Amino acid sequence: MLELFNRTTLECSKLITEHYSTSFTLGIKTLDRRFHFPIYAIYGFVRYADEIVDTFHNFDKKYLLDKFKADAYEAIANGISLNPVLHSFQLVVHQYKIEQELIEAFLKSMEMDLYFQDYNDNGYQEYIYGSAEVVGLMCLRVFCEGDSAMYDRLLAPARKLGSAFQKVNFLRDLKSDYLERGRIYFPGVDFNDFSKNAKQLIEEDIQRDFDEAYVGVMNLPKGARMGVHLAYTYYRTLFDKIKAVPASRIQHERVRVPDRTKIALLAQTYLKYRLNVI
Repeated sequence: MLELFNRTTLECSKLITEHYSTSFTLGIKTLDRRFHFPIYAIYGFVRYADEIVDTFHNFDKKYLLDKFKADAYEAIANGISLNPVLHSFQLVVHQYKIEQELIEAFLKSMEMDLYFQDYNDNGYQEYIYGSAEVVGLMCLRVFCEGDSAMYDRLLAPARKLGSAFQKVNFLRDLKSDYLERGRIYFPGVDFNDFSKNAKQLIEEDIQRDFDEAYVGVMNLPKGARMGVHLAYTYYRTLFDKIKAVPASRIQHERVRVPDRTKIALLAQTYLKYRLNVI
């Protein structure tokens, strides 16, 4: 019956992913089936931690995050939790030997969101590493399936991909992060005077991350490559849309990629995969 319990907790993480992220769900569905539940479990874990600091404004966020952290570490230590998100996550941690350091760095970044509103360069780099790069490394542990040499080769580009995704999110969510949460992640940026030059410098930094990440995407194991390439393509499309929008508009609207475009990107990516282009 433990197998039934394990399966239902993984299904819970799948449900969370499907309800919170259309694009991430599409990406997972294009992975080899053996990767589906492990990546759902990672997403469920990081999504719920992020919800605590970004959404639960009428509750004691520090208490909730501290409890989530303690429960997560207990689940990993004991190999079981009655919290389905934490149980499914600990299954993946043990199966794929995800390092404690990655988990600690992620939770540290979530804690930073409780206190930091204006980031200096060191805080910015630490936050991006913990909130995005390590999530990519957790997924990379799954994709490499115990091949340490492959993991080491792909570690740097995986970090760059996570960094690019997060910085695109920062640009897309500039308005809501500032007005709803009082946060400015980009060092030295004044939301009330967000200039064309400031936006261009950020975009150049993001472009470098994308360029360095692409080599890693193309060298992923075949069962993971199409799904990650789809996520890469989606974020590049979003990034291109953001680049086309003046800095003044970024302050007032959230740039989106329509669902129909996401479906078209999925079809294009699948065709390229079948033609062995990716």
